[in-house]
Amino acid sequence: MLEKQFIELYTSQLNEQQMEAVRTVEGPVLLLAVPGSGKTTVLVNRLGYMIYCKGIAPENILTLTYTVAATKDMANRFEKIFGPDLSDRLEFRTINGICSKVIAYYGRMIGKNSFELLTDEKEIIRLLSSIYLNVEGEYPTESDIKNIRTLITYCKNMYLTGDEIDKLGKDEDINLRKIYEAYNNELKNHSLMDYDDQMLYAYRILKGSPVVLNYYRKMYKYICVDEAQDTSKIQHMIISLLSGESGNLFMVGDEDQSIYGFRAAYPDALLNFERNHVGAKVLVMDKNYRSNAKIVEAADIFIQHNKDRHKKHICATKDAKSEISFVKIDREKQYSYLVKVAENVNTKTAVLYRDNESVLPLVDALERQSVSYNIKNVDMAFFTNRVVIDIINMLQFAFVPMDAELFMKIYFKFQLYLSKKDAIEMCELAERNHSDVLDAIELLNLKGHVLGNCKSLRTHYRNMVDETPYKAINRIENFMGYGDYLNDNNIDTNKIFILKMLAKKEKDIPSFLNRLNELRRILMEKKNDSSSKLILSTIHSSKGLEYDSVILMDVINGVFPNKVLRANTKATPQEKRDYEEERRIFYVGMTRAKDKLTIFKYENRNSTFINELKPETKNAEIENKASYSATKVTSYFKQPKVTSKGNESAPDRLIIGQVVSQKKYGKGAITDVILSDDGQPEKFSVQFESGVEKDFMFPNAFSYGMKIMD
Repeated sequence: MLEKQFIELYTSQLNEQQMEAVRTVEGPVLLLAVPGSGKTTVLVNRLGYMIYCKGIAPENILTLTYTVAATKDMANRFEKIFGPDLSDRLEFRTINGICSKVIAYYGRMIGKNSFELLTDEKEIIRLLSSIYLNVEGEYPTESDIKNIRTLITYCKNMYLTGDEIDKLGKDEDINLRKIYEAYNNELKNHSLMDYDDQMLYAYRILKGSPVVLNYYRKMYKYICVDEAQDTSKIQHMIISLLSGESGNLFMVGDEDQSIYGFRAAYPDALLNFERNHVGAKVLVMDKNYRSNAKIVEAADIFIQHNKDRHKKHICATKDAKSEISFVKIDREKQYSYLVKVAENVNTKTAVLYRDNESVLPLVDALERQSVSYNIKNVDMAFFTNRVVIDIINMLQFAFVPMDAELFMKIYFKFQLYLSKKDAIEMCELAERNHSDVLDAIELLNLKGHVLGNCKSLRTHYRNMVDETPYKAINRIENFMGYGDYLNDNNIDTNKIFILKMLAKKEKDIPSFLNRLNELRRILMEKKNDSSSKLILSTIHSSKGLEYDSVILMDVINGVFPNKVLRANTKATPQEKRDYEEERRIFYVGMTRAKDKLTIFKYENRNSTFINELKPETKNAEIENKASYSATKVTSYFKQPKVTSKGNESAPDRLIIGQVVSQKKYGKGAITDVILSDDGQPEKFSVQFESGVEKDFMFPNAFSYGMKIMD
């Protein structure tokens, strides 16, 4: 078919950038496609162009996508345009799918059967639980097993060395290498492999057998890769082997949308594409066809803060309509606000969040009031998280004070400074005397602050029995030492906040514990309602989707981003990479919205990400007055210039990471900025090179020797 005919029949609706991508067939090509730029449409039409206009046999084209669902969607879209005959001759596969073929081919070649793929989820959990118990000396929770599985997948997908696994284990406070090696040995001893092993084995086969590599290079002369930013390091290594340095490789992706670092997504492959592939071309599709121009403008300004990215912009094609709305609200009141949204929603609206736990109090409220909603990819890890289990155990102990096993699980988390030997003796004394465990302190030779701590704990527990669950959890966190335990072990307290929000709805501790079990059952059995227009989703689960309206919740430091990059000059490379991924997650969340984007701005809680959204246009800030229809609008983004008399040396605004000097403490970097309601700095923190961190009032500090360094 002539190119002119093909364009008239199939691609007349494509813009110049899209058509250039369709026509560029030979050699290594990287297509950087911003959100909403039509990348799937281009990829599908490019396949048709290759076959019709370039005479390439469909059997010589391999199209790789991220998931099985994506392969089916791609094949269906191609068939809808070009018909089933050509579609049946094309190969759409996941990376695991092609690795399975490579392993099977090699097995036939050498006359041996390959290892069997372990797909039984229960068997994997049983195996890892047994190994975890042997290595760590304690029974794992579901959350522990999920974390171990994620870490093992990360190790294999990043192709980590033993030393690198040791370091990762140290960072995670777990003997990861021992667990990793024991798990792999068990698989090998039973002639099994997991999905990650498939890729490791296929890579080693392709790397070590020129015969196999040449066979597949000859078969797949053209390779197309979708969602390249989500592809892991080992997957990129396999793709590079199959295509060769100067082969016909077409990769479509956008490092600004790489948000699966925990699965070993490797955006570096996109950043180094020209270096790794001889004669490579880099094309850009920067036009967004999805979102209101106001959203696109703000998203572009925001993502420019990242450094590890190609220099590009996201450009709007739709008109500028509604401004981004900032709803000023107390975090505890956001759930009742969202219930009102759900009751009045009339367009496809998504409430998006960083972590699954953020939405649990909202789900609880919606269920109590029988308001319809849909929720995507529910994760139960919250209910078996160590912090949640601790709180449940601590609450339960109030009602079974003779339970020695329960006491041994929690006593050391109250900062009692009680030795394990003494704790065991207390339990034995209590059993012999048929008394409460904490009453045994009277019979034990405890002295000083340890005795005082134990008596104080006993008093707390006696008072807790008749308290509301909210007050009891607050007591555990702030007065019984558990909050100090979390701080000492660098564990965030957000899960306690979620538990408190759930506890507020219950009158006593037993009913609260029952509600947690009930809520878990509700989520496990939840069936989506096709008629509901409200969708609850993590940003990760929303990737690739779009909604008329998006509400971003829990955008506060410590939650989203989960860790604030403090003192950028001292941050490690890994900390910087992690923080840039947090920024990419927020960017992906913003760009799911077509018409309206709403972001909650919490009273007395700082948000680095909101501070980084600095469009020149004014944005609407809705003052929440416990009513969904609140309409007071003020300017939020433009921080007023400081004109306080005697403070002429103060800057117009403060930026986290900005380097300052101070007469007494020397040089340092701004680590936090607290803003007033009108967006003006009130207070800021500085971490100095000496290691000292101090808080200062703004603008007064600049009258006493503080200076911004150029």
